[in-house]
Amino acid sequence: MPKLTEFSILRNCRKTLPTNSSPWTIAIAQGRLLLNTLLLLALTAGVGRAEEHTTGYPSMAPLDQYLMTDRNEEIALARSAAPESISRDAKIMVLTRHGYETAVEGKNGFVCAVERGWMAPFDNVEFWNPKIRGPICFNPAAARSILPLTIKRTELILSGLPKAEIVNKIRAAQEQKQLPALEPGAMSYMMSKRAYLTDRDGHNLCHLMIYTPLAQGAAWGADQPGSPVGFGGQFQGAPEPITVFLVAVSKWSDGTLAPQM
Repeated sequence: MPKLTEFSILRNCRKTLPTNSSPWTIAIAQGRLLLNTLLLLALTAGVGRAEEHTTGYPSMAPLDQYLMTDRNEEIALARSAAPESISRDAKIMVLTRHGYETAVEGKNGFVCAVERGWMAPFDNVEFWNPKIRGPICFNPAAARSILPLTIKRTELILSGLPKAEIVNKIRAAQEQKQLPALEPGAMSYMMSKRAYLTDRDGHNLCHLMIYTPLAQGAAWGADQPGSPVGFGGQFQGAPEPITVFLVAVSKWSDGTLAPQM
């Protein structure tokens, strides 16, 4: 795209006005065109930044970039998703080259792990971001009905299949009842101060996740002024038939204050 400046636009404006135009007409036309030009420059700059961001992770990086070399560090990061009163007796799973495996057996029915970027919607620009580390602790209902989706999707990702085929296989597994149905009361904790959820400013959000059958955000008042509930966007029928709502919380799992949403 040719480089645009206010000066080049004004020169073009002079050329397009009738030669007998009054100075006042010329001034008004130039002012309007300059305003539109400044808006255009801002928009094209934003598009450039967006294109740079969206092309940053076009495909899966080498597997080693998604793995954590220190198993104990991944265990500690997974535990940090929820308050210690919950995570200390939770089952802990870690990611290996072949998928998630149990690193620590639990006692309370909760399961904690560290998710990677591929648990985002399939069209998310950071789906393949190897920096993503999302510590999460599933309550017992979510451990039985949501965690299997994480395990299945990760297994398919590590097999090297393209996204479209992964979506088809997940949908087929659901139709054949190979994946459990959503259980009432399923929720998870994502309260780790050490999480890296996005390249965007802040990189993190201290929150809970609530899983429901497919729903619209308005049913929960999500994203309304003053509402603590946000529309998660994860799953939402693409392909998993689940809606995720986010509820921001004020303290990290270690009890320190978290930034407000």
